[in-house]
Amino acid sequence: MSGRAKLTLFAALATLLTSWSLAPLVESQAWLLHGALLLGVQSAVGAGARRVPLARSLTVAAQLLVSLLLLVFLFAGKGESTGSGPLAYLVDDFGSLFGQGVRDVGEYAIPAPLTDGIRLLLVSGMLLIGLLVDALAVGARTAAAAGLPLLALYSVAAGLSGGGEASWFSFLLAGCGYLLLLLSEGRDRLAQWGRVFGAAPRGRGAADSGLSSGAGGQATAPARFGRRIGAVALGVALAVPAALPALGGGLLGGDQDGGENGGGAGGTISAVNPLVSLQSNLNTQDNRVILKYRTNSPQQSEQYLRILALDEFNGVKWEASGRALTDVPEVLPKPTGLSDQVRVTSTEVTTTVSAADSYTQRYLPMPYPATSVKIDGKWRFEPAGRTLVGDQLGRDKFQTVQGAGYSVQSLLLKPTAQQLQKAPEPDRAIRDEYTKVPDNLPAVVADTARQVTQGSKDDYTRAVKLQDYFAVNGGFRYNTRTASGTGPGAVARFLADKEGFCIHFAFSMAAMSRSLGIPARVSVGFTPGEKQPDGSVNVSMRDAHAWPELYFEGVGWTRFEPTPRSGINVPDYSRPQTPTAQQPSVPAPLPSQSSAQPSAAPSASAACPPALEKLGECGTPAAAQGPTRGDGPSVTTVLGWTAAVLAVLALPLLPLLWRSRLRARRLGTGEVLTAWRELGDAAWDVGVVPDEALSPRRAAGRVVDLGRLDAEAAAAVHRVAGAVERALYAPPGAEVSYPGLADDVLLTRAGLLAAVSRPARLRALLLPRSATRLAWTASTRWSALTSSVSTRLTALRLRLPLRGRG
Repeated sequence: MSGRAKLTLFAALATLLTSWSLAPLVESQAWLLHGALLLGVQSAVGAGARRVPLARSLTVAAQLLVSLLLLVFLFAGKGESTGSGPLAYLVDDFGSLFGQGVRDVGEYAIPAPLTDGIRLLLVSGMLLIGLLVDALAVGARTAAAAGLPLLALYSVAAGLSGGGEASWFSFLLAGCGYLLLLLSEGRDRLAQWGRVFGAAPRGRGAADSGLSSGAGGQATAPARFGRRIGAVALGVALAVPAALPALGGGLLGGDQDGGENGGGAGGTISAVNPLVSLQSNLNTQDNRVILKYRTNSPQQSEQYLRILALDEFNGVKWEASGRALTDVPEVLPKPTGLSDQVRVTSTEVTTTVSAADSYTQRYLPMPYPATSVKIDGKWRFEPAGRTLVGDQLGRDKFQTVQGAGYSVQSLLLKPTAQQLQKAPEPDRAIRDEYTKVPDNLPAVVADTARQVTQGSKDDYTRAVKLQDYFAVNGGFRYNTRTASGTGPGAVARFLADKEGFCIHFAFSMAAMSRSLGIPARVSVGFTPGEKQPDGSVNVSMRDAHAWPELYFEGVGWTRFEPTPRSGINVPDYSRPQTPTAQQPSVPAPLPSQSSAQPSAAPSASAACPPALEKLGECGTPAAAQGPTRGDGPSVTTVLGWTAAVLAVLALPLLPLLWRSRLRARRLGTGEVLTAWRELGDAAWDVGVVPDEALSPRRAAGRVVDLGRLDAEAAAAVHRVAGAVERALYAPPGAEVSYPGLADDVLLTRAGLLAAVSRPARLRALLLPRSATRLAWTASTRWSALTSSVSTRLTALRLRLPLRGRG
């Protein structure tokens, strides 16, 4: 097998191994087989085109054409074409399936089901990266630059999958593929120079060849040394992150003690983003059951399962503040603000919950307020939010609710409207913390709150009026397709558009309550679910929900329900005192089938907790955005940032790529004077400034002396100089070139680079001095252009008077 064929094979292998990093994004890896087969065909087309040979651009065009045809025929008939005939069947159907894949990516959580559209996107992306790697490594002979598209593929996959236990294996495969590609190119380059890059000849020792390892049939020193460097580098890249302390791992990112320090307030809760993907998941077709529970609550419709509370608001986002974590006590502390008068009228409720094996989030869904919890595993307690959080079990591994069964004792509070209306002023610490509003909050938010609650004399009446404004008489509509955007003006836009889903209503009511001086926060969890014939209750992904909690002294944190959605009722204590049922004063159009469903919740994921992922809590800590269409880094954002980073990283390689292309073009002509120019530029790159006044022989001696060339490289320089003299002074028809001309130039360049220090070598490669010729060429062309324009203008002026006299 030729060196170029091996390079083609290793380029395809590097792409295939790097593509494995996409495996955690989908539930099935069957697409890898399809991609591998098509990638093999694409590489074979490229190898055949180069043997013809075809021009580099035609080779890439042939590979692209064959790949597109294979994709079209492989996926034709699986889309929803609106046309007829072969063209519609192949082209329109293919485009429709591609668009469906894009929609599926936005609809499903990771790991997504392997739909035909998603399979098309994965295979197409794999072929595109393979085409770029093949063009750079095999066509342009720059295997190092081929690492950029491989890095882009791995970065996007790692960013979307959020790491996980298998991330090190994906990195290992990608790194091995790239190292094999570099080794193959290095062998091919040495083979072109006439060097042996393998077993040393049996009849020669190390002193003769300089390459032998001393054992016949074994790899030579450069080969073994290169492999060792690659293995050590890959091992360090895997070992060093494992040895360093975990940095903000897991959902909360603050509990870094790993649970080893026992009791006390070890660890903290930092910012969390539970609603990043909520809008896309409200429209999902995936509605699996993630929780089942049984309860003795007399009011099952009030059995909300609460996950956590977001208590900090900066005008752009709501987030959970940093809180200290403690061990879980046998009996949870008394709820903040709950008085004995309300406590005695409450009902003790026992709820037993079982989580699906696919539900792997760190937060424990519980009725609020819970008084005790019985669950196996390592859990921590956050007192302010009354939240149970899975402890850290190891690096990138946390306790989750996956497959767990647990029991919760809680209180069903029954405050009356009179108790809430006559609630005393809240504690100063609570008022100061939970009524903070940012300076950048638009004035229309507070103005609307005051206008809606005008005439109210207490906080309870104001809260009910705000709830009714959103849910009953404000003309708002529930629509999961709404895109209100982000930033300080998001709430203002929502108030103007009067259309959104649960987070819009919860965020806006909480912000308006704070502007009125009512302590408020936003809670995230699940609505009561659907009761089954056997008495159990199923909670599915579309039952995920967000609602505001307002604080009243004597009652504590109290749930309100501003979202005007089917299947959700406002709490009894906020209903009007008359027996008439609340109905919207302005009938709103019924939501679409997708938007009429309950809110979305987490989906199944092995690499990323499903409920966290459906609520946007996957991977690293982030802040829950305000009313927005998608609060975290979207696929487009990740791709954009990756492209920007790769563009910045590629800038230093542009001179290297330019010189490589110019060198290949010069030596490919076989002309002596062009090769002499390349030799002079190679010497110039390492600091030997060309002297056009010297004869070829003296110039060659100058390069040998200043470049400190060894005997072999010096002989190559003099052979090229002799060819130049023959080209300049030999009679017409004489043979001036010789077969090894290009090899002698490359040998000279290698000797020049080997004789200088490492910084000088890097300067010669990345910032070649011979690039000055570009400026000279541009200056010459500019002078020619200006001279041509000046000549034409002068001629025009000389002709105009003659026309006037005629």
